[in-house]
Amino acid sequence: MKAFQLTALLTLAALPLTAQQIAISKENKTIAISTSDDASALADIAVVTVGFNSYGKDQDTTYADATKTSNSIITALTSAGIPKDAIQSSSQSLSPLSPYNDEDKARYAAGLRFGFEQSWHVTVPAAQAANVLHLAITNGANNSGGIDWQLEHDDVLQAEAAKKALEHARQIAAKMAEGLGTKLGSLVYASNQTPPRGIFAGMGFGGMTLNTESAMASVVRSKVNLKPLAITPERITKSATVYAVFSIE
Repeated sequence: MKAFQLTALLTLAALPLTAQQIAISKENKTIAISTSDDASALADIAVVTVGFNSYGKDQDTTYADATKTSNSIITALTSAGIPKDAIQSSSQSLSPLSPYNDEDKARYAAGLRFGFEQSWHVTVPAAQAANVLHLAITNGANNSGGIDWQLEHDDVLQAEAAKKALEHARQIAAKMAEGLGTKLGSLVYASNQTPPRGIFAGMGFGGMTLNTESAMASVVRSKVNLKPLAITPERITKSATVYAVFSIE
């Protein structure tokens, strides 16, 4: 949503601004505009959450089975060409089950006593998100699916939003000048106020790609004849607010 605030400054006093002082006089009349705009683009980076839960009759058996599943998932991902530094551990936990916990009652009654959970964040180009999820799930990642969509160069999108906001301000100022019976002059001053960037923004990936042939080979080895999910990148929007001062004739 676009919002703007118009202020006509036709005074003989000085206008204090954060970055500079603009002298206002009969020879230097101005119009000040504050306005916002936004720009959007499809995400080109995906941070995919993959993980699994498993249960066992005792601690050692539970842990042993979990290590097999854990290593199977990571081997499948790295064999598909995903760099190890693009796979970050998120959580891992081995804990006893409680017969008094509603979620564990059925498992406890079946003789299971321990549970294990582990998850990772896998950062890849957006086009490879479905393949990563497919590989992980077909190799034991039974608790997966979350995707955080990002832009590798979100500063470019932010700059585009600021450019649009400034142009929007110029158009509004021109209409206002016309209403005052004068013409809009040059831009005297502008400041850009933008919202904070996301905590994952700006991460670089060096043109990382997946080896799809290796990925498919891993799927074949898993003996699971499934196709990847239909997943499309999210559209990311960045907003910018500008305060612009224009001279008028």
